[in-house]
Amino acid sequence: MKVVNDILGIEKGHIETVHAFTNDQNLVDNMHSKYRRGRSAATNMVITETGAGSAIDKAIPGLGPKFTSNAIRVPVPDGSLAILNLQVSKHTTLDGINEIMRKAALEGDLVEQINYSISNELVSSDIIGNSCPAIYDSKATQVHPDGMSVVLYVWYDNEYGYTRQVMRLSKYIAQVQRKRYY
Repeated sequence: MKVVNDILGIEKGHIETVHAFTNDQNLVDNMHSKYRRGRSAATNMVITETGAGSAIDKAIPGLGPKFTSNAIRVPVPDGSLAILNLQVSKHTTLDGINEIMRKAALEGDLVEQINYSISNELVSSDIIGNSCPAIYDSKATQVHPDGMSVVLYVWYDNEYGYTRQVMRLSKYIAQVQRKRYY
């Protein structure tokens, strides 16, 4: 989102995360404080809330209020997808948005944060074990004919990939702390 916001501007958007069910869901239909999560996680897609919308403002201040968000928990072991439906400020094309993301994946500060995929066959199990927090699916990207609405599909490993990001952040904090003391 940072890349798109920096270059095209984001007017508003919606994030839909699709990921494996979690340990707070029931494996069989049962009681739960959140009704849908009481349904069998192993056999159902379950719509629920996500913290992704509120996390946006922490990562990119001022952008959070422009977003709504939801999550769908699905019966897979791992492999997650964020679907970003964005209304942008500047006109773009499919080739234009893909070039913006390709360049961000190959140059600059976000090289280790974005992988650019050109695979026609990319599915959730393909990204398991990938440490990158964003695998941009260029073949799934859509741009409305008006050039002002884009839908981006961004894959991530919500287990291993998340762990790698925690480790990356810890190393960064340790270096900042070390610089402060020397």
